[in-house]
Amino acid sequence: METQTRGTVRSETAVANSQKKRTPQWVSLVAGGVAGGVEAAVTYPFEYSKTRVQLLQNGVEAGPSNPLRVILQVAQKEGIGALYTGCSTLVIGTTAKAAVRFLSYDTIRNSLADDRGKLSAGRGVLAGMVAGAVESFVAVTPTERIKTALIDDAKNARQFRSSLHAARILVRDHGPRELYRGLVSTTIKQSATSAVRMGTYNILKEVSKSQGVTPSVYTNFGMGALAGVVTVYATQPFDTIKTRAQSVQGAGIGEAVRSVVRDYGIRGFWKGSSMRLGRLLLSGGIVFSVYEEVAALLSHSPYK
Repeated sequence: METQTRGTVRSETAVANSQKKRTPQWVSLVAGGVAGGVEAAVTYPFEYSKTRVQLLQNGVEAGPSNPLRVILQVAQKEGIGALYTGCSTLVIGTTAKAAVRFLSYDTIRNSLADDRGKLSAGRGVLAGMVAGAVESFVAVTPTERIKTALIDDAKNARQFRSSLHAARILVRDHGPRELYRGLVSTTIKQSATSAVRMGTYNILKEVSKSQGVTPSVYTNFGMGALAGVVTVYATQPFDTIKTRAQSVQGAGIGEAVRSVVRDYGIRGFWKGSSMRLGRLLLSGGIVFSVYEEVAALLSHSPYK
């Protein structure tokens, strides 16, 4: 009887351990980096046009406010290559930030998940928020500062020749702290975005598991895309403020908020949301499906 009891306990423990699968940290880092790089390269023209629209000053600068028209206009006047101004910076930055994001998120997820490996909705949002703050400081703020300055500069002065040149000029003229201009607004935006995006994806993933849906690249893409849609409308004001704060001249959070209200009113905080919607719908599907595929390949196991 005692032998049977011990066997039962060992069996239950084995089941629990198998259910609570932990993604190795190096897998999270590599898979996240690959997913981020692919996503950034594919969706960059949407990011470029969104940033151009957000930087327009009403009554001062002429230009289309529809991001799709921005893409067509820039392509016609400046060539397709102009749509990739600052792209290398974003690809490098997105690779780094996605690697940090998934590493941070999976590490926090592993510590907060229950014995079955399940993460509650609230804990999923918390894990995403912390991961967003970490990636903002490590990678997002400096690369976003350079990318935004490059796009802003391309409209007029064209004093920057490349991402590296822009970084050197900004540091030379204003010191190393210039690369962290907009840190607070970027961290708020990144924490909110990551909390909503990762939290929504976690909820959808848990729901699909409870419904017996078989994980695949298509279901992961669909859940990631839906998480992207939710993220856009929940966090767009943070993104708009961050963009204004990181323009070439730069601005504090208060001035960035006032400039948006002055130029476009309250609705201005959602300016560029249509293009960001297109980008995050696509990028959400790409980044989560690529991450799951690469993670599964590296760990030689099916989807978590």
